[in-house]
Amino acid sequence: MAEKTTILTSGAFDIVHPGHIKMLWEAKKLGGKNSKLVVVLARDETIKKRKNRKPLFDEKSRVYIVSNLKPVDQVILGFKKFSFDKVIKKVRPDIVVFGYDQIELMREFEKFVKERNLRIKIYKARRYRTGSINSTTDIIKKLKKIKVR
Repeated sequence: MAEKTTILTSGAFDIVHPGHIKMLWEAKKLGGKNSKLVVVLARDETIKKRKNRKPLFDEKSRVYIVSNLKPVDQVILGFKKFSFDKVIKKVRPDIVVFGYDQIELMREFEKFVKERNLRIKIYKARRYRTGSINSTTDIIKKLKKIKVR
């Protein structure tokens, strides 16, 4: 039997929305029929640092949510001390997919791959739009406008 192609992607996935689902399906497709999609989920502390806000769902809840999404085969929490090296050694991906908004992180990873002469394909997902709400920020803004009685 042919070895599975492993695709790696990452993110906060704090409020899962249609753009997340579409990106996960598209990432999985890159590996073909016999592929495995692994999601590295951002730690609560990472979200606080990178997004300047606390996550709405704690990391344990987010692991549960994302691991139950159909295209996802495995979810791992990011390392408390950020490390491409540890993630790559643990997951051993053939393909890494970055979100459309992870440009800086993607550039750092491209440098990491080049310096180590690794054979990993790197893709940037496009921004997927479905309806009027396409990001966690959009959802938070809309929720702030809703009056609760």
